[in-house]
Parts: sequence; C-alpha cells; structure tokens
Amino acid sequence: MSDRRFRFGVAGSPTTGAEWVKTVRQAADLGYATVLMPDGLQLPAPFASLAMAAAVADIRVGTFVAAAPLRTPRQAAWEAHTLTTLTDGRFEFGIGTGRPVAEQQTAEIGLPWGTARERREQVIATLDLLRELDGERRTPIMLAAGGPKALALAAERADIVSLAKDATTPRSEVAAVARELRELAGDRADDIELAMNLLAAGTRPLPPWTKRASGVDPDELEAMDSLMLLRGTPQQMADELLRRREEIGASYISVNSGYLEDFAPVIELLDGK
Repeated sequence: MSDRRFRFGVAGSPTTGAEWVKTVRQAADLGYATVLMPDGLQLPAPFASLAMAAAVADIRVGTFVAAAPLRTPRQAAWEAHTLTTLTDGRFEFGIGTGRPVAEQQTAEIGLPWGTARERREQVIATLDLLRELDGERRTPIMLAAGGPKALALAAERADIVSLAKDATTPRSEVAAVARELRELAGDRADDIELAMNLLAAGTRPLPPWTKRASGVDPDELEAMDSLMLLRGTPQQMADELLRRREEIGASYISVNSGYLEDFAPVIELLDGK
C-alpha cells in the first residue's frame, strides 16, 4: 500500500529541564527523526519546550498535537512560524480541535471552547494565518483526523495525518479510515504521510499510566492486540511495522519516550526501508 520510507519520532512529556535534554539527545543519538511534544496545561508549554529541544540537538521537533482552543489562531500561527524560522525549517506543526480534557483547560485560560464546527474553523483560521506568515517558507502541517469532516480537512491541508482512533479500534477500521483519506486526497494522496503513535514497545509489562492514556486496562490492551502497542523482539516489531505500512500505509511511527531505548533496535532494522 505504501513504499514511503519509515521515519521515527519520540513523544515526550518532560518534568525537568535535565530530563528533557537527556531525552532529546538520546533520541538524536539513537536515530530518531523527530521529538514530539503533546499539549495541555498539565504539561510544560510545548512551543518553549520544542525550542529548547531544537537548540540542544540536530533533530526535527513538532507539536503532537496542539489544541486549537487553547490559543487564538493568531497566537498559534505566530508561535508555529517562530519555531519554523528559528529552527531553520525543522519544526512540524501538529494541530487539532482538542481532546475532551482540553475543554476544562480552555476555560482555565479564559478562552471559549466552542462547538465542534467552531473548533474546526479555528484550526483552518490558524493554518491560513500561518501560511501568510510563512511566505515562501512552508511549515509542514500534521492534522489528527478520524471523523469525516476532519478527514476532509486533512486531505486538503495536511502533510502528515495522525489517524485519530482510540486504543480499541480494530486494525481493519483504521485501514478503512486510511483508504478514505487517500480517496479524499485524490492527487495529493501520495504526498500525505500517515502517522501512528505507540504507547509502548518491546516486552516490558505495561505500566499503570497506559490506562490513563488509553482508557483501557493494560491486560485488555494486550489481549486485543491494540495498534497503540508494538510488542515482541526487535525483529518481530520490525516485521509488524512492515505489515502496518502495507495494510494501513503508516510510515511515520512515534513512540512514548519511556520506550525510547526499547524501540531503538527497530530503527536500525528498518533503516532505509
């Protein structure tokens, strides 16, 4: 289904500067292409964190993904354009309409949450403003998409699409969403990179926080062979990613920073593939 070469990212949520510097430098040394930062008031601010990451290692950085309601469109576009400029084009702007938890956080900072349509329009306004600010330089855009309207927007505007399904979504349904995206994208289909994020990789038992992240007990996640997991030896994991690329088209794979070292041998096995 896809012959796009793999690239790999690390999704981190640092608690200290020293921890973040260590994660970023390790990621660069181990062959990861990008360091990604989620968004939310419970975490350090993503744009500042990514500016720091780009300064300590020669690695791409990206929001994964910024919640549009937490900033005005002009503010978000300004932040994104600034990182593109200061990193000399190493920034990827991931943006979405916001997970449900962002509704309370939006209220905390005094901005409206809005309807689903209003939040989607906020994403579009942000992208339009960013394009104006970028001029000839173009910031790569990652959009999280799962529903029909989000897929339509991603097909039109995204360079990277993170398939926004939950931990319980079967492989066949994720593959169907990917096919729908390609059909909507038409001539742009080959230009869109499909991304998937892994909560865990390797053979270590799943930690308790995976339930908070997925809403599913660790044992259940294991039993359902969730696509948010990649289990087994390095060779088994590499073979599984080749299958996912063939069946779904996903070639941009990110892993939680807690599994940065567990996943590194897979990068070596898939180097150049």
